Amino acid sequence: MTEAAGNAPDDASGAGDDVRGDAMAAEFDTVAAWTADVALALGPDHHVPAGCRGSGGPAALHWFLDHLRPAPGSTFLDVGAGVGGPAAFAAREAGVRPVLTEPQAGACRAARRLFDLPVVRAASALPVRDAAVTSGWCLGVLCTVEDQPALVRELRRVLAPDGRLGLLVYVAGQDDVRDAPEGNHFPTAESLGRLLADAGLVVEQSGQLADFAGTPPLWQEQAAAVEAELERRHGSDERFRTAERQSGRIGRLIARGDVRGTMLVVRPARA
Repeated sequence: MTEAAGNAPDDASGAGDDVRGDAMAAEFDTVAAWTADVALALGPDHHVPAGCRGSGGPAALHWFLDHLRPAPGSTFLDVGAGVGGPAAFAAREAGVRPVLTEPQAGACRAARRLFDLPVVRAASALPVRDAAVTSGWCLGVLCTVEDQPALVRELRRVLAPDGRLGLLVYVAGQDDVRDAPEGNHFPTAESLGRLLADAGLVVEQSGQLADFAGTPPLWQEQAAAVEAELERRHGSDERFRTAERQSGRIGRLIARGDVRGTMLVVRPARA
């Protein structure tokens, strides 16, 4: 890992290679910062559930950790980490030392405030040495990136020969997805397979997010409390309403079966 990966400020170089539109910024920048405010006010038990919105619940995250098998105390890279909930979960459950990259400044600050995790503001150009990563994940990020081959090549570049990476990808059943959220580009299973193969990655394990048990009741209650407080504080703000529309759109796509949360553990192809 580069020195920058542990110590760079929120506005480190690399953030500008993946500019998101207003709706994406509302969801991943402004509302991310508000989420940190709310979770801090509600207390530590609410931090991880608040930080894992859109990244899967405990069962799915445990599935990834079981197959990634990170060594306790090892560095664990979270690409597109949002406000840091999954990384904090990995630290708690597997004893890893997370390092986060995230393109939105509000989310970077939220991850530091909630979890005191090292985070670099960066998008697809990762400030990480070649072959430096033995384990990590990239959850729900690929469909938000326009230049998907560039991101997948970067993930392959930083992955050690014996490394493994978890991917949560929202996969479309067909090329044209009706009513897709702004800034989202859902690959099909076929195009995702080509992306991985072209980058030199092979799938070691796979699963479907929908097959995992729902989140525990306490986790649901804590996440719902955060949502309710966000609504109370910011429900009249257009940026909050925009983010909610984005979230509602992907929820409807999943409910209709137009996209599926696909979970993959990938590794470099052997020479």
